[in-house]
Amino acid sequence: MFTRAVADGVHRLTRAHVNCYLVEDDDGLTLVDAGLPSMWPLLQEALDELGRTPADVKALLLTHAHFDHVGFARRAEDEWDLPVHGHPADARLAAHPYRYRPERNRFLYPLTHPRSLPLLARMAGAGALSVRGVRRLRPLDTGGPVPVPGGPVVVHTPGHTDGHVVLDLPGRSTVLSGDALVTLDPYTGRRGPQIVASAATKDTATALASLDAVAATGAGTVLPGHGERWTQGAEAAARHARAVGAH
Repeated sequence: MFTRAVADGVHRLTRAHVNCYLVEDDDGLTLVDAGLPSMWPLLQEALDELGRTPADVKALLLTHAHFDHVGFARRAEDEWDLPVHGHPADARLAAHPYRYRPERNRFLYPLTHPRSLPLLARMAGAGALSVRGVRRLRPLDTGGPVPVPGGPVVVHTPGHTDGHVVLDLPGRSTVLSGDALVTLDPYTGRRGPQIVASAATKDTATALASLDAVAATGAGTVLPGHGERWTQGAEAAARHARAVGAH
């Protein structure tokens, strides 16, 4: 599914409960995250609908380097010569997107959360088990705007992974939260603002602490890596996620 203008100049691509985004301005487009491999044709359809071409996509920024955010990144590198950027702490993960150790066993966890099984099955069917790593991850500097369309400000939010970041668009009152804060957890099936379950998070205590950085953006709209957008403000979303806690 392609949804135009989920926020000011931000468009969403969704498949199998995984989101990635196109941030648009007069200079072109920035792609945020690369979803799953089967979303590659959806990206090209989205460009057609926007009246854009692959040449208009100037960069791919990763919120983090798990397999369901790296999906078609390698193909974009190879076919479009698209530069891929991410936090240096996720460089190894970007090259090997399945090599990470969460707090709890991610293969056993769904057995105690059966609502997650249909979600995870859809992700597998969309290519979640066949993701190739990135050839070269260019470092993202935190604390200032990145010189790409939309000028997102990179905020380090570790916990889900060591190098997780959120991308703040202060002029648009929007934050792209990746998996630092989601509104649907594929590992539990729970909806509403929350951090991702310990089955896919390296350090849930750190992830909960990083909610302060999400709230500090003051954004009115939160665009997560999984689930629907949240339009009641980043502070309220973080407060809700803290109340849910680790799971």
